[in-house]
Amino acid sequence: MRVILLGTAAGGGCPQWNCACRLCTAGLPPRSQDCVAVSADGAGWYLLNCSPDIRSQILGTPALRAGPGPREIPLRGVLLTDGELDHSLGLLMLREAGGLPVWAPEAVLDGLSPFRAIVDGYGGWSWSSDVDIPALRVDVLPVSDKRPKYVPAGSGGPRVVAYRISDPATGGVLVYAPCLKSWPPGFDAFVAGADLVLLDGTFYAADEMSGVGGPDQLAMGHLPITASLARIAGRRWAFTHLNNTNPVLDPASAEHAAVLAAGASLPEDGTTYVL
Repeated sequence: MRVILLGTAAGGGCPQWNCACRLCTAGLPPRSQDCVAVSADGAGWYLLNCSPDIRSQILGTPALRAGPGPREIPLRGVLLTDGELDHSLGLLMLREAGGLPVWAPEAVLDGLSPFRAIVDGYGGWSWSSDVDIPALRVDVLPVSDKRPKYVPAGSGGPRVVAYRISDPATGGVLVYAPCLKSWPPGFDAFVAGADLVLLDGTFYAADEMSGVGGPDQLAMGHLPITASLARIAGRRWAFTHLNNTNPVLDPASAEHAAVLAAGASLPEDGTTYVL
């Protein structure tokens, strides 16, 4: 199984267009909004989330570019972990695809109904909560009931899931969990034996957003790295979905060093794994 990290930043990317914080003005390598591509054979690819940056992410990734036919594309479908706009708006950028299957929890599909009506206007799209990917096994774990701001209160859940994707041919296992409100029940078993876990690294600490006038990270539905770092010691895990305020973005920071010392990594956009 091949895994490409198309984007590794949280919503807004880094630098973020409306932010002049220290990290956004430090000249660090830019990161686009979180999105992953997976493939069992290197020919057909599936997206895990679909960021607003998907056009540039595809054009910057040779394996995902169109060809050899004039309108032949290697994309085969999209799996959404939730309905947040930074994970779903990219579907509009793929409207020329002629339709793709999209998988997501039922509550996410319900919340996306107005958005789906727009996408369906371009024809050929299908929407389901039952994931079916040839040559790969996909297991789903509900991890949170956090709803996007555009979804009315009172509707059901779960609204956020993690995916465990296994390649029966190689035994390789990827877990994708970019949004964890807590360390949910069953998560330890869900990640057991995984070769790579892409874990929520949105914030390093609980008070991080106070420096830019934002809410704390728990209100935004993200477990800080400080709460998960002790659990990952010695494992081949990687933090993704990094917010532009996260000090781990700076390779010279003590926070960056602490993540590496725990044995985890902070991969940049374009990083590729073979599992």
